[in-house]
Amino acid sequence: MMDIQAFSNRLQKNHRHWNKWARRREISCFRIYDRDIPEFPLAIDWYDGQVHLQIFARKGMQPLDHHQQQQISEAVSEILQIPQSRIALKTRQRQRGLNQYEKTGERGEPMIVSEGGLRFEVELRRYLDTGLFLDHRNTRKLVRDKAAGKRVLNLFAYTGSFSVYAAAGGALATVSVDMSNTYQEWTGRNLKLNGFNGDEHELIREDVFQYLQRANRERRQFGLIILDPPSFSNSKRMDETLDIQRDQQRLIDASLALLNPNGELIFSTNRKGFKLNPELAQRAGCQEITQQIVPEDFKRRLPYRCWTFPAPSANSPV
Repeated sequence: MMDIQAFSNRLQKNHRHWNKWARRREISCFRIYDRDIPEFPLAIDWYDGQVHLQIFARKGMQPLDHHQQQQISEAVSEILQIPQSRIALKTRQRQRGLNQYEKTGERGEPMIVSEGGLRFEVELRRYLDTGLFLDHRNTRKLVRDKAAGKRVLNLFAYTGSFSVYAAAGGALATVSVDMSNTYQEWTGRNLKLNGFNGDEHELIREDVFQYLQRANRERRQFGLIILDPPSFSNSKRMDETLDIQRDQQRLIDASLALLNPNGELIFSTNRKGFKLNPELAQRAGCQEITQQIVPEDFKRRLPYRCWTFPAPSANSPV
């Protein structure tokens, strides 16, 4: 039997805490609840006055029925003091590849949110994900802090938030690589929203494996590379499948080969149970920064792992 009062009490407590926390830091988009109670496998994110509510499928347990979902929506509406029309409710199955970026079939309207003094277009209903991963808030800040005077490469760029932060940090140029026209257009809108309209911000629709090979042939070099791939992809637009556990070495080595002598790679993955290859972990300068980079509102269950790699030295095996 679902104890809606226990959920309401926890959500009320969380809301008080995270709302104060966010106000002190001038953050308008943040996580309020993250599967705190097993009977309520939800993630609730606040997007500047609207709510993105995800119900996760639970292994070996019955999915929440329509009545239970309605009870949850009503509780969220009451506690967060917003109408239910501002709650985008989705049921999340375990996703494979680019399915997480597919349309839900619902109609929705984009909204503009602010983060770190920058503006981003998000869409809470039309797609399974919103266009701005809140758990990478600090990673984006790190990119901005490191980007000054560098050419920055954003691989698997999605909607280009890393590229926007790099541009805001004074990057000489950004290159955003993604297979999707939809998300490349979205990246373009995010760049323009923040005044980055120049030709130095390049959008490339290409398979990342192919781009890495071509960039290496063309001897392109970058001062900072962001590599945040999906866990798995079998997109028809790719020549081959991607499995990040299997393909990590190939992707990381090909990225490192494009760094200039003082460059740096930031690599992250949300693959559950991911293990970095020992050969990669033993590289000089390889550093895991997961604990330092995951925001406080996501530390209840770490959403990804993140490492930095410096450019290989002349006698490196890469």
